[in-house]
Amino acid sequence: MQYIESSSTDPRWNLALEEYVFSRMDRTRAYFMLWQNHNTVVIGKNQNAISEINQQYVREQGIQVVRRLSGGGAVYHDLGNLNYTFITDSGQSEQLSFSTFCQPVIKALRSLGVEAQLNGRNDMTIQGRKFSGNSQYIKDGRRLHHGTLLFRSNLDVLAGALRVSQDKIQSKGIPSVKSRVANISDFLPEPVTMEQFKSIIAERILGSPSPASYRFSERELAEIAFIQRSRYDRWDWTYGYSPQYRINRRRRIEGCGVVEVSMEVREGKICGLQLLGDFFGSEDIRTLTAQLIGCPARAEDIQAVLNSLELARFVKGLPSEILVQLLTGERVEA
Repeated sequence: MQYIESSSTDPRWNLALEEYVFSRMDRTRAYFMLWQNHNTVVIGKNQNAISEINQQYVREQGIQVVRRLSGGGAVYHDLGNLNYTFITDSGQSEQLSFSTFCQPVIKALRSLGVEAQLNGRNDMTIQGRKFSGNSQYIKDGRRLHHGTLLFRSNLDVLAGALRVSQDKIQSKGIPSVKSRVANISDFLPEPVTMEQFKSIIAERILGSPSPASYRFSERELAEIAFIQRSRYDRWDWTYGYSPQYRINRRRRIEGCGVVEVSMEVREGKICGLQLLGDFFGSEDIRTLTAQLIGCPARAEDIQAVLNSLELARFVKGLPSEILVQLLTGERVEA
């Protein structure tokens, strides 16, 4: 099994690296990867990004949001978290199989004195508290299994990033299952640094001390960068790929009145929009909503449309940045 350790903490690069190893590298080899991301929420392929994250918190904290190829729920990564990946042949089976890949990790943790367990289909726990979420992707006879290892993560930030608002969101996306989480470091009998932990995991999984990491050529690095640009850098992959959804928000705004938004989004773009309420305006509100149909449902694009209009003609006393927040859940500067 070839060892690969990423030196990058950019989630877009690391997901592109995973995809490159999975789809482009020698299929006669198996691969084991260790990698870390800086302040990131990674959502599953079939999830609705809007309904999985606290958008305002994520923006204020500078947390990136990326979509992976595999299914499953949303997870938070920071530099206190270690990610691992197995890439192997799937053989004749196209069924997801988590135990095969979780058990070596559990064995490694038990060698450190941590009584970890596989709980349910794809979570690993310590004393009933989740420290690892796992997911798989199978294509063309190859299997990618990856998971998180919360070692010393900021659990307050994790909770804040994944604590969605109470707005009414109707989505066909697959919701995450919330559970109590814990850091592995809290259960170690002796203190261990992240670098020591990473080395121990690599040695236990690969069965050799100080395994050498694969070195990518300039050509390979260029191909990984191309995958990053063509998929993981793109808003229409992270947000536009979200399943169709409808969102309703209602707010009373001083000097304006009650404003109620009903918005439908398909492929990341607004395809239906109603603004209702007891507000005043000199022009038909449908003229305003028509201008927003087809606009990407992200704050900066909506704000750009509103900047080209005189919003007060349609909704007197409504600041454009408040309307953007009603539509997207994000606060922006006008």
